[in-house]
Amino acid sequence: MKTLTLIISLLITGCAVSFAQCGKKVVLTTASTQHLDASGAVERTVDEKAIVEINKTDLAINVNDEHKMTGKIKSDTCNWKVPYKDGKSVIKATVTDEQGTDREVTITIEGKDGKVTLLFETDGMPDDRIRVTVVKFEEAS
Repeated sequence: MKTLTLIISLLITGCAVSFAQCGKKVVLTTASTQHLDASGAVERTVDEKAIVEINKTDLAINVNDEHKMTGKIKSDTCNWKVPYKDGKSVIKATVTDEQGTDREVTITIEGKDGKVTLLFETDGMPDDRIRVTVVKFEEAS
């Protein structure tokens, strides 16, 4: 009975840790942007710094302090074994650019072997997907 209680406690603790980052405010910094076609092939790479801030309801993207977008998160799924190292989140949001244009986007944040990437996909634009690699991760308050 003690063994069963210990196993259940460990499982609950593991689940709590894996979802601990979900819903928290995070700031992700990137150093370059890859533009992909619909098949996932890299068409071009641009050296640019982007800062992506995400919380439970909103997101903000700032590229080189020149291009800024904000958005409202409509839905998200979160499944991380090790927070922001091994796992995946998928965010669906409406993003508004500086000109006031709204776009429906899907942002997939994926961690494999300690490397975290973000894939931005805009509805109706399958030939211009954007992938960035996170070089810095911070949990904000």
